[in-house]
Amino acid sequence: MATHLELPTHVRMPIVGLGTWQSLQGTARDAVKFAIGVGYRHFDCAYLYQNENGIRDALREKIEEGIVRREDLFIVSKLWSTFHKRSLVKEACQKTLAALQLDYLDLYLMHWPMGFKAGEKLFPADGNGMIIPSDTDFLDTWEAMEELVDAGMVKAIGVSNFNCKQIDQLLSKPRSRHKPANNQIESHPYLPQEELIKFCQSKGISVTAYCPLGAPNWPRSKPEDISFFDDPQIKEIALKYNKTPAQVLIRLQVQRNVSVIPKSVTPHHVEKNFKVFDFELAKEEMETFLAFKKRYRICALSE
Repeated sequence: MATHLELPTHVRMPIVGLGTWQSLQGTARDAVKFAIGVGYRHFDCAYLYQNENGIRDALREKIEEGIVRREDLFIVSKLWSTFHKRSLVKEACQKTLAALQLDYLDLYLMHWPMGFKAGEKLFPADGNGMIIPSDTDFLDTWEAMEELVDAGMVKAIGVSNFNCKQIDQLLSKPRSRHKPANNQIESHPYLPQEELIKFCQSKGISVTAYCPLGAPNWPRSKPEDISFFDDPQIKEIALKYNKTPAQVLIRLQVQRNVSVIPKSVTPHHVEKNFKVFDFELAKEEMETFLAFKKRYRICALSE
C-alpha cells in the first residue's frame, strides 16, 4: 500500500501530510511537534499562513532531540501572489527559508496562478475593495522559480489552484527547464476534481488535495453547507470499517494516488488522521464518494 508518491524529480513525497492553514503560531508549533511524534514527515506551509516561525520552532526542537533528521522531512511552502514579479521570487523564497530556518525546501509551489500588486499587504485592494492585480504573467514567475531549483534553494517546484488550461500553458512553455512536480488543489466529495486530477497524473504531475475534510472553521462557511461528517453515506462507510468519517475521506484521496494534507491542531485528530493505511475502500465505495451530486468550492479566491 503506497505511503509515498514519487515526484518527477525522483523525490519521494509522503502521501499523507499535515496542513497548517488557519493554524496560529503557537497551535501550529504544538501540532507539528505532536505530528512528528506520531509519524508525520510531510508538512504543508505557506507565506500566507503567517505561522512559519511557529513551525520552525517545532522542526528545530524535534531535530535537536534526535527524533527526526532534516532529510527525513518533506517541507512544502508557497510563493504568495504579491511576489509574482520575477525580481521578487527569490526574495520571497529567502523569507520563507529564513522563517523556517531551513537551507532548502522540498517543494515550492506558486500559490495561485494570478498575481497581486507587490507590497506589504497580502490582499492589496483598490477603493472599491477589488484586488489589484499584478501585470506579471505566471509563465514569467515560473522562470524565476526555475532559478530557485538551480540555486539549490528548493528541490522541486510546482503550482497550486491551477486548472487544466493553465497547466497546459506551463507544459507548452518554450525553453522550460523544470516541469511542475505537483499541483495542490481543493478536493473532497463535493469537489472531486476528477478531470483535473486525471489530467495532471497523465502528464506526470502529482496532485495534493487540500480541504479533504471540508473546512468547518472557514469564515465563509454557511449553515446550509452540510458537514461531510454528517453525511449519512460517509458515516455508513466509516462505520463499516470502524473508522472516523475523516479517516475514510483521507483514504479516498490515498486510493486515488493523491497526496492529502488534512489540517488539525487537536492531538487526537492529528493522530487518527494518519492511521489510514490499515484498510481499503471497495471500488463501489470509491464510486459513491465521487458521485455526490452536491457541488461546493470552499476556497474561491474571487469571492
